[in-house]
Amino acid sequence: MPAPDRLPEDLAAYRTSYADLIGFVPPRVAARFDISADVAPDFLRLQEDLRARAFTSDVFDVKTTQLLLFGMLLALTGDAARLHAIAARRAGASWQELHKVVELAFCFRGLPAMNIGCEILAALREEEARRDAADNA
Repeated sequence: MPAPDRLPEDLAAYRTSYADLIGFVPPRVAARFDISADVAPDFLRLQEDLRARAFTSDVFDVKTTQLLLFGMLLALTGDAARLHAIAARRAGASWQELHKVVELAFCFRGLPAMNIGCEILAALREEEARRDAADNA
C-alpha cells in the first residue's frame, strides 16, 4: 500500500483536503485511502471527485455545507457527525449555530439526536478549551 507521502499527486491532494477541512485525516478515511489507493485507485479518484464536487459549490460556503452535513449525519445518528461539527467550527460556526442544527435534528430524530449532538458539542468545547489553555500557557 502506498504511504500517504507516496500517493500520486492527485490522490495526495484529496487526502490533504481532509486535514485542511477537519484538522486531521479521520481513521476511516485514512484506511479507505490506504486500501483503495493500492487496490482501486481509479475508483478512489471517482469517489473523491464526487465528494469534492458535492462539498464545494458557489451555492453554499464551507461553513454552511458543514452545518448541513452535521445535521444530516446527526439525524441519522451517524458518528461522522462529529467530524462535520469540527469542520463547521473550523469554518467559523458558532456554538449557537451548531446547537440550532442539533435542535433541528431533534425535531426529526428525537432525543437520540439531541443527546448525541450535545455530547459532540460538549466534547468539542472541552477540546477547544484545553487547546486554548495550552496555547496560553
